[in-house]
Order: sequence, then C-alpha cells, then structure tokens
Amino acid sequence: MAAPRVTESTVTVQGQSLFYRRAEPAQAVPRLTVLLLHGIRFSSETWLQVGTLVTLAENGYRAVPYQAGATCVSHDSGLGRSKDAVAPAPVGQPAPAAFLKAVSEALDLGPAVVISPSLSGMYSLPCLLEHSQLFKAYVPVAPICTEKFTAQQYAQIKTPTLIVYGDQDAELGQTSLNNLKHLPEHQVLLLQGAGHACYLDKPNEWHRGLLDFLQQLK
Repeated sequence: MAAPRVTESTVTVQGQSLFYRRAEPAQAVPRLTVLLLHGIRFSSETWLQVGTLVTLAENGYRAVPYQAGATCVSHDSGLGRSKDAVAPAPVGQPAPAAFLKAVSEALDLGPAVVISPSLSGMYSLPCLLEHSQLFKAYVPVAPICTEKFTAQQYAQIKTPTLIVYGDQDAELGQTSLNNLKHLPEHQVLLLQGAGHACYLDKPNEWHRGLLDFLQQLK
C-alpha cells in the first residue's frame, strides 16, 4: 500500500498566519474531509504522533489538522507553528463563530467532520450552533464550554455527533456528556481506562471507534 501524502503549509485567517497539515489518501479520491482541532497542551503535531492523520488517510479520508496560536489553543511554543496568532476570545470563553468558519473557508474544506478536543470547544461549539452546514459530522472529545449553551440550542442541531471521553476524566468527561447528550443525533464512545486526552491513552480504541463512526456517514 502506498503511503499517504502529508504536506505542510500556512493559511491566512482574519489577517493572521496559521500553520496546517494535510494528509491525503495515496491514490483514491477522499471520502470525506476531517478537520482536527487540538487542546491547550497540544498542537497539530499531536495528531501526527498519535497516528490519527495516517490512520484517516489510509482509510480514504483527507485529514487537516490546523495549528492554532499559542494564545489561542496551544501553549507549546516548541511545537506551535502559529504561535504569534492572537486568540479571538479569552481562553475558556466561546469564540465568535465566524473564526472557525473563516478557517474552514480559508482551507477550502466544504462540509467537514470536525474533531474537537478539550479547549478547542470554545471554537467548535459556537460554529456548530451558528453554522452547522459546515459540519458533515462533529466529534467532541471532552470539550470545554458545553455548559455555555442550552439544551434547547443543542436540540436544534441535526449534525451526526460522536461524543468521546475517557472514564478516568473526572474534570470534563461526564460534564461534557451531560450537556452534549441533548444533541439529537449523537452516539457515545467511552474509552475505558483513559483520562482527559483519551485519544493518547487509548489510540487503538480511539481510531477504531472513530473509523466506525465515519463509515456510517452518508
């Protein structure tokens, strides 16, 4: 099997330069595009290291992790490749929905599956609620800010959703589930023995559950 193609580049979003990667299937036309966000202690490099980029591309998906700035989502100046970017909102507060919409448009993604762990919920959730047409599906991984929106707001969203969390995540796992379960088209992937960054603790189970979910999408 030919290896997936992984490229790196930058894109300008709202006047700021953001770094991103793109992993493509080696031969076939991609089934879907998957946009991968990241948490505060991580970067787009995390998805490369844990194998999610290659796993998605080998299974026919285009994977696009973008690197938010140091003051946005990643505080890792060693890995952060967009570290001069300025956050569109204070950390922990919902960002304007227009920000992630602008990222999607700048990357020319079209409707995409959005994977959103931890702090990146401050970007993905406002965009989901205001621009759900940009989401082919939503994969929240114990994101923050779920309590900022009402059950009624969630109930209006028909986007297929895979709620992911680790059973050892005492901080955000159950809290995010309790709020996100109001999304009517949701499934739950509980990773046993995993903490907050459950995809790092149980990568095989994470990849298997993610691929099973993606294969259900039309």
